[in-house]
Amino acid sequence: MTLPLEMIRRSQLRLLLLIPDYTDYLWLHDYLSRDREFEPDIIWCPDLVDCDDLIHNASFDVIIWDCVFHGGSEPAFLQYLAVASNEKPVLALSAEPANERASELLAVGADDYLCRQTLDHWSLCRAVKSLWYRSQLSESSHSQLGSAVATGFINRDLFFDRLQQSLLRAERGEHRLALLHLNIDDFRSINESFGYQNGDQLMLKLAERLRHTLRRVDSLMRIGGDELAIIVEQVEDSLDVAHIIRKVIGALDEPITVGGQVIGVSASVGVATYPESGDNAENLLRRANRATFEAKREPGSSYRFYDHQLHISAGHQLRLEGDLRHALRGRELELYYQPRIDLATDEVRGVECLLRWNHPERGLVGPDEFIPVAERSGLIVPIGYWVIEQACQRLRESADLGFPGLVFAVNLSFRQFHDRKMTETIFRIIFNANVDTSLLELELTESAMMHDLDYAQRCLRELNQLGISFALDDFGTGFSSLSNLQHLPISLVKIDKSFIQELGHSADAEHIIRAIISLAHSLQISVVAEGVETEGQLEFLRDQHCDEIQGYYYARPMPWKDLVQFLRNRGQAACLQR
Repeated sequence: MTLPLEMIRRSQLRLLLLIPDYTDYLWLHDYLSRDREFEPDIIWCPDLVDCDDLIHNASFDVIIWDCVFHGGSEPAFLQYLAVASNEKPVLALSAEPANERASELLAVGADDYLCRQTLDHWSLCRAVKSLWYRSQLSESSHSQLGSAVATGFINRDLFFDRLQQSLLRAERGEHRLALLHLNIDDFRSINESFGYQNGDQLMLKLAERLRHTLRRVDSLMRIGGDELAIIVEQVEDSLDVAHIIRKVIGALDEPITVGGQVIGVSASVGVATYPESGDNAENLLRRANRATFEAKREPGSSYRFYDHQLHISAGHQLRLEGDLRHALRGRELELYYQPRIDLATDEVRGVECLLRWNHPERGLVGPDEFIPVAERSGLIVPIGYWVIEQACQRLRESADLGFPGLVFAVNLSFRQFHDRKMTETIFRIIFNANVDTSLLELELTESAMMHDLDYAQRCLRELNQLGISFALDDFGTGFSSLSNLQHLPISLVKIDKSFIQELGHSADAEHIIRAIISLAHSLQISVVAEGVETEGQLEFLRDQHCDEIQGYYYARPMPWKDLVQFLRNRGQAACLQR
């Protein structure tokens, strides 16, 4: 495939430079301005504070990123860039030679790498143009694929070209890829009953419906009279594939109206994954096709993996999602509570509400297993509101039991925080519960707030006006800065347990914890340390004037009845000491 002529004439190339140093910006600007094939329109961003705003509000083609420009983690920052910029190509710059750094950065999301020590005008412009042209080719390919599906045109060569490009990207980035092969069940009878023209129209409408269930990076193509293929890129695990299969199968549930006739459709879906099922386009399609025939043995719309272990894993994930939907309706979910201890008074200052699932067959299912399923399926949103309702109920009960002033902290997930009805829903919950809102605390991660800072400021201020307080969870692991904390109504930060676990083993962890406590206190923000398990950790935190601690040293998460007994026992012990 070649680029149209208008793409390679001298034209404007929009660049975002994530470079902290002004002299480096001038240096790169000079190199880029010399090129005769494009006119650079360069936006310079020297500060993380402005980065999110620029990415969401400015338009650009390529990102040039200095590897020192991040909030603590290069892989996490590259992942953030991919999501926030809608996967614009990233050229990484660093002082280390390419043989030492390139493979590492390419594996976690960079599209190309250049060493600053050997950088010159020619290598910089060549790399930028390569990424620009590759991006345009990808968009052109997506456009042609979409046009082919929309017109019903069957073009296997175009599809194989796209699949080969996807495999090359997966190999270079060390990502997994999945190929879904859909075969419409009994399509011959549909053609005979409704006519071949209506059969084609049905395929077009089905393809259009499926396209709305896919991500932008995924490709859909008609490769036969009754066949569709979907290329699913950037797959992390079987849960990713299972989630997409669920949406594809769900799109087949509703009948399709063609020529005034309502036609029910089912399909058999075969799935082959790279690298498990093959490393080239021909093998991958052949094995997906073989899996499709295995799926046809099942009645109705069904799927089958070529790789047996992946089939078992994906089936487990889909069953788990179905069980979780039932759990929300069937009262199988339960809150456990972990106390937070005030280090100054040794009293229980509050509790964190933690979700548990009492599965009728498997017993207590841990959050590490079902929370990812809830996040990816969207169930985390209704589950999150259920947790807030339960926390408000227990908050009211705790006052009646003689424990007034106990703070109840609830985690807000990324998806729930970005639910556009969040403020309205939480207001309705606390209004119906009639509780003291100053005792309700919502915990958010740094990534949830930094994804859209303006939205975060607006939502937090609206809820803060109702009396709700906010805690910043896992502080120190994301992109937070002093200015972000100043502009958000945060009253408490929680030091991530990974730092606490390193106490006694790492001087860096001690320095980081001291810095976090000092920074928070200078802003009149309280500090909670998570994951405290030893007396040595406790004494270090006490010496640094940490406000509260939470961890197994005092108590594990426990059911409500056990928490009430725990509070009573501590109250009796305090009376005896007096």
